[in-house]
Amino acid sequence: MRLAFADPPYIGQARKHYGPDAREVDHALLIAHLQEFDGWALSLSSPSLLEIAQLVPPGVRIGAWVKPFASFKPNVNPAYAWEPVIFKPARKLGNEVDTERDWVSANITLQRGVSGAKPDKFCRWLFAMLAAERGDEFHDLFPGSGAVTRAWADWRAEIPLALPPGIPAVGGAA
Repeated sequence: MRLAFADPPYIGQARKHYGPDAREVDHALLIAHLQEFDGWALSLSSPSLLEIAQLVPPGVRIGAWVKPFASFKPNVNPAYAWEPVIFKPARKLGNEVDTERDWVSANITLQRGVSGAKPDKFCRWLFAMLAAERGDEFHDLFPGSGAVTRAWADWRAEIPLALPPGIPAVGGAA
């Protein structure tokens, strides 16, 4: 399966984070491009959720990255301490795997070179939301710090634990 993750600059933030020549992302075109993948996810800001949600096809889900430690800005109250993630899993998961929550609690990262670099815990949750398998092809459309691409390589390299013969997996048959 082909998977994609898009973490573009938030609407109205391209120049602030990437310089005076940076252009805003056309989210309608981006979402059309994401439809070319079997599974995909799109990170966005909470203020842009209603605007972007109008552009996505039916059947997608909205998850949340909740940030217990977040950057608190002067005169911004309440703080922006969560990030919506719109996702479309690549495959349907059955009872043979653990049920995932549609949210993850993970602290922000600091000093990664770009604003909004994703922590490893977020990345692993993202792969679960996409129903990823180790043989899938993954495209990080806005690589930024490279954290998501590195987490994908690390996750794929891990050897899944094998159960001894005759021991059933949780929710599965022996």
